[in-house]
Amino acid sequence: MKLKKNIKVGKIKVHLFFLIFFLIFNNFSYSQISFKLHYDLEGIYTEIKILDKVSSKNTLIKLRNGEPVIYKNLSIKSMKCKNSELDDDPEIIAYIQVVDLKNKDNNQVYIFNGWMFSSSPSITPFDHPVYDVWLINCY
Repeated sequence: MKLKKNIKVGKIKVHLFFLIFFLIFNNFSYSQISFKLHYDLEGIYTEIKILDKVSSKNTLIKLRNGEPVIYKNLSIKSMKCKNSELDDDPEIIAYIQVVDLKNKDNNQVYIFNGWMFSSSPSITPFDHPVYDVWLINCY
């Protein structure tokens, strides 16, 4: 009687080892990516509050990044917004462009074109005689 070696069991063990190794390695890389995404979350929508200084009314506006929204005499476009949630005091920043539509020049000059910070709006102030704009949220 001849004895045969069970080669199939050995192959299954090797394949099982590589499968477990692959799953562990894959899980580690996803956790690193999710940590990076959690730290610096880029949003699709930017929420701003506009104060009309003449009527003293606040208006909350939700902007989709890349699309302009017209509010009375202003065309407001949020290009990008980011959230950092791991800080004790979370910071929200957004790149916003504002054009005054009342000005009928052929050159559309931005009355505001830059980054806004929710925690300190005085770093890059929005300067307009009728309106004030504050960054509220990014999601």
